[in-house]
Amino acid sequence: MSYTALYRKFRPSEFDQVKGQDHIVQTLKNQINANRIGHAYLFCGTRGTGKTTVAKIFAKAVNCEHPVDGSPCNECDTCKAVNMGNSMNVIEIDAASNNGVDNIRQIREEIQYAPSSGKYTVYIIDEVHMLSIGAFNALLKTLEEPPSYVIFILATTEPHKIPITILSRCQRYDFKRISIDTIAARLTELMEKEGVEVEEKAIRYVAKAADGSMRDALSLLDQCIAFYLGKKLTYDNVLDVLGAVDNEIFSRLVRNIIDNNIVACIDILDEMVMQGRELGQFVNDFIWYLRNLMLIKTSDGAMDAIDASTESLEALKEEAEMIDIDVIMRYIKVFSELESQMKYSSQKRVLIEIALIKLNRPAMENDISALNNRIAVVENKLEKGNFTVQNVSTTPVQQQAEKKPKKVYDKPIPEDIQEVVNNWGKIQRHISNPYKIYLQDARFSVKGADTLLIVFNTGSIGYEGCNKPEVIEMLTGLISDEIQKRVKVEMTMLENNQNFGDYFQEVVKKINMQIDEEDI
Repeated sequence: MSYTALYRKFRPSEFDQVKGQDHIVQTLKNQINANRIGHAYLFCGTRGTGKTTVAKIFAKAVNCEHPVDGSPCNECDTCKAVNMGNSMNVIEIDAASNNGVDNIRQIREEIQYAPSSGKYTVYIIDEVHMLSIGAFNALLKTLEEPPSYVIFILATTEPHKIPITILSRCQRYDFKRISIDTIAARLTELMEKEGVEVEEKAIRYVAKAADGSMRDALSLLDQCIAFYLGKKLTYDNVLDVLGAVDNEIFSRLVRNIIDNNIVACIDILDEMVMQGRELGQFVNDFIWYLRNLMLIKTSDGAMDAIDASTESLEALKEEAEMIDIDVIMRYIKVFSELESQMKYSSQKRVLIEIALIKLNRPAMENDISALNNRIAVVENKLEKGNFTVQNVSTTPVQQQAEKKPKKVYDKPIPEDIQEVVNNWGKIQRHISNPYKIYLQDARFSVKGADTLLIVFNTGSIGYEGCNKPEVIEMLTGLISDEIQKRVKVEMTMLENNQNFGDYFQEVVKKINMQIDEEDI
């Protein structure tokens, strides 16, 4: 026998099996018990919340020969016929493909005849908002004066698209998103029946990823089980299959952003790419992580509203103490804009890198949120004692007194090094980000007869990002391609109280490695 998907295999067949919609289930059972059944119902709600399932159970219940507390018995011939899908009393119509006037006219002709067996003929019209204007008008005439043996159940995910004249003739029931706890409990129950061993943490992540949809949760879990068939399904397994990222990664990312460590942020992103994580999901989950951070920062009772492990909550509380609320809201704004941009881009990784650099460099933007972020960075440096005042104004007399004698060098600049300087504009066009940005504050100098020395200021993050064998090899190759000469490349960083002009040869003044915006 062919395999049946979990969401089909465990589809509820009676009201008591429906999870998360108690307010609707109880109302419908009361109507059946009291014989106060309406002629038209409208079931609204997001995907996978049980609209069509409840409609089928209701259709069985009103025709059931031996109902039990308003719920179908699933034993009589009528219930069995509905379960098998060959009942003449329950007619399902997909309005997405049957949305014309002729389809509704056919219904009007059919309802003239009473059912041969059972009490009611139930029409379940799914995605009813897809009907045309003419079809809605034709349906309206039917809903005004239907026969006593006909019940209409209209299901939709977009009730705002339904004409008010239709809405006013229906009993409306809004299906809520199902909570993570409810989905997780149902999944645990079904996995016990299936004999599949699953970690609780894995179950809860699937429940969260389902976004309130029981059907989505079962489909995701089905996918994960199939990948690790016959093995225990762990939290890490679920992350691998769904291309998702653990909260520990987001915690590391936030802390590096707070420390303005661009290199570490890019490295974390590279780690995610190499692991095959889905970048769109990465951005969505990071926005959710920032949302949790914002809630903890703004409310003392937010812990109950956040679904996370004890370790994650402790990390969030610690990070909330390290960052201002205005800065968190700016982070969310930048990544929300990134989410919309990524839908139409083929270079998703580059867009994420730009967003991470924006978070680390609020000076790149000039709105009020970026200004608040810059102030927060300065305050953070002051608290750590890592802050120096620059560009202190002095009088002309003081400037003259503070001038140091210019150092004279007895060796000329090597010809090959000078050619690199003269052709640097061509070379930098081939340097990819983020290394082009890292080189922004660097200068050139000379070491020996054939070594180009790239000098970074004290504490520059560019030195950490560029002082790697693969980066040096890349620069050496680009220089060789442009000037057809082999020049060695080394990186160094100024010590405290040193500056470029006091120590290095005149080649420093001949090149400024600033990046023009048009080159980025």
